[in-house]
Amino acid sequence: MTKIIGHRGARNLWPENSLTGFRNALRLGVDAIEFDVHLSDSGELLVIHDSTLERTVHATGPVRRLTPQGRIATRMRDTDESVPTLSEVLDILATREGPSLHVEIKSDERGSPYPGVAGRVAVELRRFGVDHRSHLTSFDISVLEDCRLHAPRVARLVSVNAGWAARQGGLARFLAGAGALVEIVAIHHELMAAEWDLIRRTVPLEQLCVWTLNEKEDICRWFEKGIGYLTSDRPDLALDLRQIVPAPARAEEIS
Repeated sequence: MTKIIGHRGARNLWPENSLTGFRNALRLGVDAIEFDVHLSDSGELLVIHDSTLERTVHATGPVRRLTPQGRIATRMRDTDESVPTLSEVLDILATREGPSLHVEIKSDERGSPYPGVAGRVAVELRRFGVDHRSHLTSFDISVLEDCRLHAPRVARLVSVNAGWAARQGGLARFLAGAGALVEIVAIHHELMAAEWDLIRRTVPLEQLCVWTLNEKEDICRWFEKGIGYLTSDRPDLALDLRQIVPAPARAEEIS
């Protein structure tokens, strides 16, 4: 059965990467909840997608320059909440028998990885007792290698879209380099469809994740293929559809 991942909580239902969104996503019963982590210059691990503030926060500038005082005083758009810290998010999500956590480690506004961030995130996952049901995720192979070094027992996921694959020398080369490093390969739905034959020859079906699907027809299509994981901004819709769309009986029947 395809596992459903709530993207940034469930960003089409509630403000993305918000405490409200995470609380509500828990109630939906998703298999996993995905969110993003940046490291500020003051040492806070902040849960926000972009490397700059303006799209989702009533403020401007790089996320890394946000001070603890500024963070508390600043409000996210569409909610009265401030940008949450990783510890605040884990305090909500570290429930007994809770969903898996897909923790994407982001880069700064220059596209550079934050020094030491993988180890710091791993410490928090262990502190809240969720390291055994978490995946550390990134587009950047070097970040995932750092995750393996600092948190060898925490599972890993690599993400890729067409633009990123092209910059890494092509999808085949990228997949070959990531294969032994990760448990899940998450591929943008357009690239997945375009390179399906190559991907199926390279990655076991149960290790494949398709992102980000929000329309009924697209969700059903990938359920029918028996994909291992599906990421959605509308996990409520995906959960409903999963109950009625039959999965393939055998992997060899998938085309």
